[in-house]
Amino acid sequence: MFEWLRRVGDTAVDAGRERWMFSERAGLQRAEPLFDELGRRLSRLSPPRPDVTLGEFLERHRRALRPALRTLACALVEGFDAADAARISAREVLDEWQGSASADAPTFRAARGLSSAVHAMLATLPRDRVQLQGDTVVRTVRWRPGHVQIDALRYDQPCSFEGARAIVTLPLGVLQQPHTAPGGVHFEPDLPTRRTALARLAMGPVVKLVLQFDRPFWEEAQGGRYRDAAFFFAPGALFPTFWTSIPLRSSMLVAWSAGPNADRLRGLERREVVAQALGSLERAFGRRAYASLLERVAWHDWQADPRALGAYSYVLAGGGRARRALARPLEQTLFFAGEACDVEGEAGTVAGALASGRRAAREVLAGA
Repeated sequence: MFEWLRRVGDTAVDAGRERWMFSERAGLQRAEPLFDELGRRLSRLSPPRPDVTLGEFLERHRRALRPALRTLACALVEGFDAADAARISAREVLDEWQGSASADAPTFRAARGLSSAVHAMLATLPRDRVQLQGDTVVRTVRWRPGHVQIDALRYDQPCSFEGARAIVTLPLGVLQQPHTAPGGVHFEPDLPTRRTALARLAMGPVVKLVLQFDRPFWEEAQGGRYRDAAFFFAPGALFPTFWTSIPLRSSMLVAWSAGPNADRLRGLERREVVAQALGSLERAFGRRAYASLLERVAWHDWQADPRALGAYSYVLAGGGRARRALARPLEQTLFFAGEACDVEGEAGTVAGALASGRRAAREVLAGA
């Protein structure tokens, strides 16, 4: 990803490491000591054999992990993995937190957004060999070894495509739903060898709001105490995570609700979701007329998006090899990519999705 940003003249911005966490006893306090303590404590614990859920793992180690650490661990898997601690694999979480995808790892974002990098990738495609079909909804994939036919709708008009191979990059949530559901894709024949892998993965729900205020009120609070804050955490709120645009100075806050919290927002209207986000701000910063400071809102409910049905995937307890099984080519005809198919520790990220696509492309070319 960094290479593509460099090619288009964009930069990866370090979002900073100053994090603040709310507690009933002490209010907002620097979160780094708690993060560090959690890392140290978990490093001394052996991964469970056989695998269990993270919730069960934390319960087993109540003596080693005080309540604040267990609360933080659950908040991290809900916020960063969009997962349910009562379902996610403890082994996968512990492995992830020891690698580059750790919730404590540096956080980067593209200064101008990822769209510039995507457009740069598209521009490199040879026009005499590649035909792009946007606004096209795939409904059926008919396949046999060495042949694929895809039936789709483009601007509500039927169309079809044929080839010797296909790379399937459907999000996990779409792959898991019945083909009769809205937005479902029918594979003929079905993919029975993939069903076990699909059953061992889950798609995490996320609701994301971008809140534009008339001024950065958090920089004014407590005599400028939070001026350089990158993240605010408010465990117990429906929107327990907020982040700023640091190191850029703006009056924008991103409100993030994932995992079970996002599930509780399912089906709510925009005004109700915004009210919940502002209520979560009250938990972190105290009562204030935040609605009067709010200028505009952009939002997306990923769990309600029929083309995604969630934000990104996570591994259920006991599903350790599910990603590899899902990523394995089928009869050298169907190849699978997407963040759920990443096997290099970057699942749930744009980088993981891109890496899985390159891997699938190499597999296609190797069998050509």
